Amino acid sequence: MKKVATIILNRNLPEVTERLYEHLVKFDGDETDIYVVESGSDLGKLSRYTTWHANSDDVLANGLRYGRGMNFGLVQLLKEGKFDQYDAFFLLTNDAEFKAGATLSPLMAILNKHSRVGILAPCSERWGERLLLKDEPTKYFWFIHNNAYLLRREFIDTICDKVQPDMMDFLFDGTNFRGYGSEHELIAKAYANDWAAAITSQVWASENESHLLDHADQIKTEDYEDNLKLYITEGRQWMRKKYGFNSHWSMQQYVKSFYDHFFEFHPEFERYKI
Repeated sequence: MKKVATIILNRNLPEVTERLYEHLVKFDGDETDIYVVESGSDLGKLSRYTTWHANSDDVLANGLRYGRGMNFGLVQLLKEGKFDQYDAFFLLTNDAEFKAGATLSPLMAILNKHSRVGILAPCSERWGERLLLKDEPTKYFWFIHNNAYLLRREFIDTICDKVQPDMMDFLFDGTNFRGYGSEHELIAKAYANDWAAAITSQVWASENESHLLDHADQIKTEDYEDNLKLYITEGRQWMRKKYGFNSHWSMQQYVKSFYDHFFEFHPEFERYKI
């Protein structure tokens, strides 16, 4: 039985999704089952590897975005009785890119070594965080903004809603449509429940932003600049309504407080603190 379920989110870019899918099959096929969620894609632009097609009127018009899309895929696995058979879930947007070679076996080796890591992200060569990973290739962080997360199932079980699972609130808060601050929320929930979030330089990943820059019309979303403005405006409204925070800084300090307390309870992990 394979230990990892990989979920790839696609919206009208089948060729991009298929390249990522085939890369993972080539280098990680023995490690993972791969599922493709079509986020309101047009019928003529479905990937040939499609697993599920979310196609309600609202989704066809607006897509799912990351939070709702990953909720949708995870809930489908739950409904099909497959969720509990996996040890971890690798959540990817289709613009994630990896170098040739295995991705998941080294990531799973890190999860096995770090028993309290619930969230693991490969580093990008463009991130400043890589400078903090020179002496210790894996460290625990209180902020990770990424399009590639490996989540331990035991961590998801700690915080997910299995009573009334749906795409709006199974793991991510679907009311936060564009995802501003969603990484803060997820990491805060991890540390509040005795799980850590880590970045590793043992695997490198990148996000190809050219797809959004060059194909926004095909993806049926706003162009890059308009999307960024809405991401911040709508996200700050969500953050203020849910948490009472009026700034990104306040949300970051909220997460940092849980992070610091984690090491008070687990001084044995101090070497992995940034």
